[in-house]
Amino acid sequence: MINKLQQIINRFEALEKLLTNPEILANNNKVTEIAKERSALEDVVNQSRKYIVLKKQIAEYREILDGDDAELKEIAKDDLPNTELELQKCEEKLKILLIPKNPNDDKNIIVEIRAGTGGDEAALFVSDLYRMYSRFAERLNWQFHVMNANETGIGGFKEIVFSIAGVGAYGKMKYESGVHRVQRVPKTEASGRVHTSAATVAILPEAEEADIEIRTEDLKIDTYRSSGAGGQHVNKTESAIRITHLPTGLVVTCQDEKSQHKNRAAALKVLRSRMLAAEEERIASERAHERKTLVSTGDRSAKIRTYNYPQGRITDHRINYTAYHLEAMLDGDISEMIDQLRIAEQQEILKGE
Repeated sequence: MINKLQQIINRFEALEKLLTNPEILANNNKVTEIAKERSALEDVVNQSRKYIVLKKQIAEYREILDGDDAELKEIAKDDLPNTELELQKCEEKLKILLIPKNPNDDKNIIVEIRAGTGGDEAALFVSDLYRMYSRFAERLNWQFHVMNANETGIGGFKEIVFSIAGVGAYGKMKYESGVHRVQRVPKTEASGRVHTSAATVAILPEAEEADIEIRTEDLKIDTYRSSGAGGQHVNKTESAIRITHLPTGLVVTCQDEKSQHKNRAAALKVLRSRMLAAEEERIASERAHERKTLVSTGDRSAKIRTYNYPQGRITDHRINYTAYHLEAMLDGDISEMIDQLRIAEQQEILKGE
């Protein structure tokens, strides 16, 4: 264990040395690459250094207890249990930190939210979820941009697709994929009866050209006039794009940008990300017989969370976790829920090893 940790510390120190090298500093891409690797190792290195110090302390205490100095033996006897407990806690943190990261965790994401059962009320719920995620992105200083939206006349969305760019975006947001259910008195109804509606959320790691190769001959590209709010270009120019990937049947539309060129680029980005996500889901399904995972099981039809307005609670059904600050969470304060899901997944992975 210590040899492995020392290798990580040595690599970290080598990276820090590289960041003082004038030749490296003259290359911005290289600096970014090294700084990113250094940042990824920092938490592990801090815990590793602490672990090594504690190990040495415990060895010294045990050596003292085997000696003849009565006064030092008394001190060692008092301090050893606390130091051993601290070492145990440190080791548990290291186990989690040393779990191999999903290579997509640092990627930006594309979020797709679609109305499910519930008609107009489901469309309004899509709008609520969009606001929740956009507010969460703002709290983390992430950038987000709407790529395509199919609005309803009452302020909801049948579907909305948007990108989020930020450090570790997929690593945090991947837990949100699945069916979200809302229980409340519909805004569209005055009878006062609680209804249940649903929306489906898909979190896709944003794919680069190097991740997924798309051949031009595999694409059918159609142009059409944009619809909905958006200014003078709406219904006057054929700026909206529909791309069909013939081998898979995947269809992507984009109409949020005013230029056809920008909509085409955005649609290709969504298509690549859907294809990457499909590949990830295929791999996850193949591994399902070896280990069931909390996240990325490939089943987006699974009901993952319920938002109950009358009781002011949100329940995540995967980990049986309930919070009673629904309004704050819908305003983007979802870090606590995400942390609980991440901890549950880490514990699940450790059990399977």
